[in-house]
Amino acid sequence: MQIPTLTTDRLILRGYREDDAPAIAALHGDPEVIRYISPDGVPEPSLADAWDHIARHVGHWALKGYGKWAVDERATGRFVGRAGLYDPPYDWVGLELGWTFARDVWGRGYATEAGAAAMRWAFETLGANEVVSAIHPGNAASIRVAERLGERKWRDGTLNGKPALIYGITKDEWRARNART
Repeated sequence: MQIPTLTTDRLILRGYREDDAPAIAALHGDPEVIRYISPDGVPEPSLADAWDHIARHVGHWALKGYGKWAVDERATGRFVGRAGLYDPPYDWVGLELGWTFARDVWGRGYATEAGAAAMRWAFETLGANEVVSAIHPGNAASIRVAERLGERKWRDGTLNGKPALIYGITKDEWRARNART
């Protein structure tokens, strides 16, 4: 399967490559980056774990026709994070839009920019009727990103056995919001 590439003003969302493993290991090895998203809150800095992550998400694209993208800065070509869609066929919250970025690029709006591109692709290309984001209750930064994307809190839930806030937006809400902007 050919994974589409999305381009924004500052970012390129592209399919994972094997040579992304060191950058993913560094991303997943940062305790501040991973504390809200790892099932046990423990960093996973090994190349083996990074390779497994890449294989899982490339496989998700192959099996489902959508997934997460590696995210590069357009200006530098540097891998800065990941963003996109995830919905395994077991005990999941729905078509989830997620984002994870390296700490040195926090505060630049990259999560919102990549999330908006992925959300547009989900509604316009994939034909999704709704998108959700499962966010740890303590992750104020991700809550702000979800709200900037037009998501609102739908309910309390769980993800990986932990409490989560389920934010979401329907296609109709997304269309109405984007008709105004």
